[in-house]
Amino acid sequence: MGKPTGFIEYERVEASYRPVNERIRDFKDFIVPQTPEALTIQSARCMDCGVPFCHAGFIVNGLSIGCPLSNLIPEINDLVYRGEIDKAYARLSKTHPFPEFTSRVCPALCEGSCTLGEHEPPVTVKEIERYVIDETIRQGKLVAHKPKVSTGKRVAVVGSGPSGLACADLLNQLGDTVTVFERADRPGGLLMYGIPNMKLEKNLVLNRIEIMKKEGISFITSTEVGKDYPVLELIKNFDAVVLCGGATRERTLNVPGSELFGVMTALNYLTRSTKNLLDGTPMDGLPDLKDAHVVVVGGGDTGTDCVGTSIRRGAKSAVQFEIMPRPSDERAPNNPWPLWPKIQKTDYGQKEAIELFGADPRIYETTVKEIVGESGKVTGVRTVQVEWKNEGGRMIPVDVPGSEVLRPADIVLTAMGFTGPEKTLIEQLELKTDARGNVYTDPDSHKSSMLTVFTAGDMHRGPSLVVWGLYEGRRAAKQCHDFLNER
Repeated sequence: MGKPTGFIEYERVEASYRPVNERIRDFKDFIVPQTPEALTIQSARCMDCGVPFCHAGFIVNGLSIGCPLSNLIPEINDLVYRGEIDKAYARLSKTHPFPEFTSRVCPALCEGSCTLGEHEPPVTVKEIERYVIDETIRQGKLVAHKPKVSTGKRVAVVGSGPSGLACADLLNQLGDTVTVFERADRPGGLLMYGIPNMKLEKNLVLNRIEIMKKEGISFITSTEVGKDYPVLELIKNFDAVVLCGGATRERTLNVPGSELFGVMTALNYLTRSTKNLLDGTPMDGLPDLKDAHVVVVGGGDTGTDCVGTSIRRGAKSAVQFEIMPRPSDERAPNNPWPLWPKIQKTDYGQKEAIELFGADPRIYETTVKEIVGESGKVTGVRTVQVEWKNEGGRMIPVDVPGSEVLRPADIVLTAMGFTGPEKTLIEQLELKTDARGNVYTDPDSHKSSMLTVFTAGDMHRGPSLVVWGLYEGRRAAKQCHDFLNER
């Protein structure tokens, strides 16, 4: 490591945010990066541990330890400390296809397992990664690299989200000819339409797509396989297929009034918001959010994005209902380092709501029992508090008597997570599924029950993080390539 006493001398300093009253007026990036000098100091905090966990990339008790991509984090930090950004990017790109995405949207599993983080605030790995890729882009050094060989094998990748892009990228570099099918009008999947612009500016996604095109990858958009493009044609025209369609079946709110105008899923709302931003497409069929009372059902990242987006569209108030208890501020005894810390975090959307509306929008151990309205439109939600009780060895939520509250609402956004992949392709290809409805694959590969069909990402593992999608896509690409070229 460059500075043996760095973690002793320097404290963790994070990037700042643009002032709330400024950033809510646009959909631009809300992060203010630190200076190169400041990040050099932050990289000096990396201990270059004898046994680092930041890039371990495995799961224990359902929780991640380190980065699934196994990025060479201590080496990258050391190179940043030495000012060798080109070498740092070269090291990063050995394992990571798209650091411009994860350095903005990843919860930083690496930091949760940083050895320094056992007793002190961890190294700012995510921000250092962002600095490396942003500086590479700024210097014009993020360029296309065409594959040096061609195998003559043709592979179709269905879906262009994190796993699809990662899969296509590696397959192409290995010499296979890749065509990516995307049913939306732009490639990117979740990266394009599921994550709002202020969190991941779309020029970054589009720039990467253009690089991939120059490298030889073909993208066919506005084409849904199984509907616009028959699956039999897909199997006939390609040597192999990798399904990367994600887990896009959203969990719905089945309560009285859920059919009222103003109730919609988070993904639908965020997609339409981004389309409006990019194309000026009208957000018809939605209540006017100016001075609206917004209710978000779900306390996760997508719920936070709904809060932040609604605020930028003029909401008068925003609340998030979360049925689970509030996480603790410190690690629980059953959640020790280096497991991912299950602790309370306050993200950008909550911070904005706190400053604008005077309170954290999250209301825990609360669920919606009814949506009420007038003339077919939402006017409010009826909620009740719950307490968690152990019944027969299972923890279940039980309504608290007398806790019912009627709250105003002009729009209700359901951000309760996803239940699994859509069934159309799975049924048309007659693929075997697991108990959760995900595409079943051979335990030692990403191969499905159909000989030339592979799968990766959320379609394979269930709803997860972008970084796990990248990991899955790369792993499936290697399995697919090896299968084709050993035949």
